[in-house]
Amino acid sequence: MNNLVTLSTTAIILYFTAAVSQLYPLHKLAISSKQLLLGLGIMAAALHAIVLDQTLLTPIGINLGFFKAASLVAWVIVVLLLLTMLRQPVENLLIVILPIAALTIGIEEYFQSYQILPLAYSQFGVTLHIFSSILAYSFLSISAVQALFLAYQDYQLHHKHPGWVMQRLPPLRVMENLLFQMIGLGFTLLSVSLASGLVFLEDIFAQHLVHKTVLSITAWFVFAILLWGHWFYGWRGRTAIRWNLSGFLVLMLAYFGTKLVLELILKRG
Repeated sequence: MNNLVTLSTTAIILYFTAAVSQLYPLHKLAISSKQLLLGLGIMAAALHAIVLDQTLLTPIGINLGFFKAASLVAWVIVVLLLLTMLRQPVENLLIVILPIAALTIGIEEYFQSYQILPLAYSQFGVTLHIFSSILAYSFLSISAVQALFLAYQDYQLHHKHPGWVMQRLPPLRVMENLLFQMIGLGFTLLSVSLASGLVFLEDIFAQHLVHKTVLSITAWFVFAILLWGHWFYGWRGRTAIRWNLSGFLVLMLAYFGTKLVLELILKRG
């Protein structure tokens, strides 16, 4: 237990240190701020993975309780952004995401939640559904954070008050391209998640999944309309931001709103 606390604490410190290193670059170091962020982020994510391995896996199955699922999703988002950072300028997204990942580790340590997925459920279809769901939510979470940065960037440009945040952000066109890349990947994975869930989950009503399914399908339509509008009518800017954030809010209700009600309020974990 003490070893787990040490790992969690170290991961939290590394996450916050990595974020701060981007806010206050250390120019005297021999490495660039991007290299420092990448190195600290990888170390923190590795420790976070060990913590998840020790807390999610139980003798009777995988614990995907509310707080543990939040920690898992945060870890996946961090890993995806670290990989994306090798080719795209997403350092500013990590400034927001890394502290959130650190907080999920801390919250997971203090608040226990349980929703055990029995080992008997580890068939291909269910595994595909869970894996694609987590990845879809992660990519669309990244797109939501990207949309918030875009909204701020658009506001600053229209009001002609370029602050230090604006000076650190990539050009608007680069930000928008990255936004739609993330939405496209997330939408594809959400489609796989919904298809596999409808095929492989035997009875969504008995499993209290009807609300999650309806909200997920609603989010799917929102993102589908957004991508259709972007491809055929050139939707971008504020229109794209509004549709993207609306879809993400519905999806967040589907994933974590449902878990919150079932596990923490109705105690049906």
